[in-house]
Amino acid sequence: MSRVVHPRFAVRRGAARATTWWGKAWVRAVEEAAYAQEDLAGARRLARSGRVGQVTVEEGGYYAAVEDEDGVFTVAGVLPVLDADGRTALVEVVAAEAGRIAALMSGELPHLLVEHADEAGVELLPYGGELGSACTCDAWADPCRHALAVLYQLAWLVEADPFVLLHLRGLARDDLLARLHEREQAAPAAQDADLESALDAALRAARLLELMADPDSRLDHLL
Repeated sequence: MSRVVHPRFAVRRGAARATTWWGKAWVRAVEEAAYAQEDLAGARRLARSGRVGQVTVEEGGYYAAVEDEDGVFTVAGVLPVLDADGRTALVEVVAAEAGRIAALMSGELPHLLVEHADEAGVELLPYGGELGSACTCDAWADPCRHALAVLYQLAWLVEADPFVLLHLRGLARDDLLARLHEREQAAPAAQDADLESALDAALRAARLLELMADPDSRLDHLL
């Protein structure tokens, strides 16, 4: 399982809201998951104040330490991963249009990519009920404000690099690039096979025309 450790964020002044459409979609999911507005307000203060440590992201999960006035707590969260068919479908969606992988590499998440993935049965952006978490604090709410703070910072990470979202869904950057490379390498072989099949069909058609022109010719011409 691949893991990526993202550095601690420096203190952010102001609201530090998401600015991209996919970042805002992530924040909506975070706010759907919260039990109370006061939890969200406390989480935003923690996220902006630099009290969230390094965020480690892996397939299907993340974890980080969060410090507040009561101590230091560990947050672990999960996000459902794509199954094997879903990962294959996502690779096909990315490969379907030129420029999509370049957009991802440059920090963009094309809206049509997400729409086409959804049409293929692959949901990339989460909803509130998918954002499960656990924290070592004694708060009864799940997610607590510590977990919400980490989720806010994940919004910033996903916004800057959509590969973070794909990683959480079970398809890390290197895995996606390797699958795209394998697909590209396999394409010429498939084209050669198609050409061979077309040539064989043409030869059989020519033999059939020959038989029709000479009914007395042997049937093994078609073999």
